[in-house]
Amino acid sequence: MDHYMIFGKDGCPHTQKALAAFKKQHKSFAYVNVDKDPQGLKKLLEYSNDQYVVPVIVNVTTDSVEIGYTGD
Repeated sequence: MDHYMIFGKDGCPHTQKALAAFKKQHKSFAYVNVDKDPQGLKKLLEYSNDQYVVPVIVNVTTDSVEIGYTGD
């Protein structure tokens, strides 16, 4: 089973959409609120090549990164 990390913000509709979809699909994930976690923000910027875009979804199992979320 794949495990994910979702870096996002509580006030971002795309982050909330991603969280809801992952919960509905019973995917294993950890959520990092980059507004409240400076280390999480640092990791987000590493994964996104210094672009402040949320959410950033990292598949920890396969080491793949998705920047943004549209629900597809």
